[in-house]
Amino acid sequence: MAEQHNWQRLHATVSGRVQGVGYRYFVVDAAQELGISGWVRNLPDGRVEVVAEGPRDKLMRLLILLERGPHHATVENVSAEWSNATGEAMGFRVKF
Repeated sequence: MAEQHNWQRLHATVSGRVQGVGYRYFVVDAAQELGISGWVRNLPDGRVEVVAEGPRDKLMRLLILLERGPHHATVENVSAEWSNATGEAMGFRVKF
């Protein structure tokens, strides 16, 4: 596993038309391509929650992609909170 001493944790909540449009799988593909660990899930209120860990530069790239979303999504807002990585996650997955 890559050294995690400089890893950060991104906790993001995405609102807009982000459920039923492939948003979670878009996030999984992007995170896996970037080599980021964590998960994504739908929330009951229509938002999508993302928790990701990795080098800050890669997380910033993911954040840009979260703001864009897949073709059929309409992202209205992305709130982001940063903290130190916990190292808990391995790989990136959809959480149900």
